[in-house]
Parts: sequence; C-alpha cells; structure tokens
Amino acid sequence: RFPVPGAFADGDDWVVQWDGAALMGVVNVTPDSFSDGGDFVTVTDAIAHARELKYQGALVIDVGGESTRPGAEPLAAAVEIARIVPVIAALADDADVLISVDTRHTEVAAAALDAGAHIVNDVSGLRDDAMVSVCARAGVPAIVMHMQGDPVTMQVWPVYENVVIEVGNYLGQAARHALANGVPSVMIDPGLGFGKTVDHNLELLAAGGSLGPFPVLIGASRKRFIGTLTTTPEPKDRLEGTLAAHMVAAQRGAAMLRVHDVAAHRKILVIHEALAQRGGSPLNGIV
Repeated sequence: RFPVPGAFADGDDWVVQWDGAALMGVVNVTPDSFSDGGDFVTVTDAIAHARELKYQGALVIDVGGESTRPGAEPLAAAVEIARIVPVIAALADDADVLISVDTRHTEVAAAALDAGAHIVNDVSGLRDDAMVSVCARAGVPAIVMHMQGDPVTMQVWPVYENVVIEVGNYLGQAARHALANGVPSVMIDPGLGFGKTVDHNLELLAAGGSLGPFPVLIGASRKRFIGTLTTTPEPKDRLEGTLAAHMVAAQRGAAMLRVHDVAAHRKILVIHEALAQRGGSPLNGIV
C-alpha cells in the first residue's frame, strides 16, 4: 500500500516518522567510490556537499569512508575513521540533520557514533554480533543490508534459487535478531548490486516494500545494472535511469531512497506524492 510509513527511533530521546519515501543523501569521503570517488575527499568539500544535500531535501546524510564497489579491497579501520570522523563531527553541530555512518566495521561505527552520528548503515548486514552490540549500547537505529559474499567476490557469480525470498528471509532474521538484542529500530536494504545480477536487481526492485514487515531502503543510484539497461557506461550519466528505478521503488512502498542526486529526486517525489494523495500513481498501470 502507499504510503508505507518509515521510522527511526533511538533508545531514549528521539523518534522520526514519515510517510512515503524519504531521501538519504550520499556523501562518500573516498578517492575510489564507483560514482563520485575523489569528488569530496577533503573535509571542507564533504561538509559543504552534505549541507547542500540537506538543503535540497535529504532527511538523512549517509557518510562513508570505504568504497564497497565490486572488487574493492578492504580498508584499514584507522584510515576510514580518519576520513569520516571530522565530517560527522562538523555535521553533528547542525541541529537539523540526521547522520548515518556507512560502514561494515565496528570500530568505525563506534567512532562515528562518538562523533555524533545517529544511525549505523551496515552494508554487511549486521553479520557481526559486535556491530549489533555497538548499536544497542549506543541506543541507535541500524540499517541492515543484504550482500552475498563481500565486495571482492560478490559479483563473481551471484546465484539464488529465489532472490526475493532468500534476501527477504535473511533481512527479516537479521532485523529481528538486532531488535531482540537491544537495537531500538531497524530498516532493511536488499542491497541492489551487492552480489546480484541485473535480473536479481530488477526482481528485488519490483518487490519493493513487500520484502518484509520492516521499512525498506532502496539504493539504485547510478548503479551498474542501470548502466547496463540504459547502455550508459558513465555512472554520472545514469540519472534518468536512477529516477525511473526509484520512482518504481517509491510506488511499491520503499520507505527511503539512498541517492546521489537529491534535488532531482525531490522533484519527482513531489509529483508522485501529489498523485498518490489523489488516489493515483504514475505507475498504477504496471503494478
């Protein structure tokens, strides 16, 4: 149904709720991310970009210091911390911004939370109970993403019998485990492009908010499968395909969209929300 509500809550102090699809703006403080690597490697540039995304309409700013593109090698936690903590600490002084840390390492998550982050976005799907403990002790929400394998191996030969069922089952189990162990709030992410073929990504995108009883985050922004479908090799040229994918996700119940281009997404969501309030949708004919 539309809208599907989303929510984040910490253990004691705050709750954020919304209807429809909220926007998470991507800030990669990295030299090698697949789309914007090198664009915001200085603290000053990263902070300015984050504030611009917030101004454009992002509910959450997702700060990451390690590339997890296909084939990426692991990064030392100390390097990741050095990249993101100054950015998070500066943004934490802005009272009107929610900050998530995009990391799969417990030491990095802990340092980011100490610096003022509000949410942990774990691309490894809370596989490590130590990450669950970090979130529980801090009383902060977690985003649980599905990834088959790791960034080095995930796109070598991804195989599923039924990708929607398998990914949904994994995310549901991980989310329930986190909640049972003290994490106050959970959102799930099917991990488009993380150990999936083009067909897998399309099946998960079509499933949308039906992946489980938890709010669903969809992140298709500029990804390779969009480039494959639209014959667009350059990631920064994939805006139109990204907007189409995310409009489908919003119509099918996604609670949040993780995007590079916040302003463009805000515009399409304004139209989508206006039509949804009148009992219609741009995509009703293909549901």
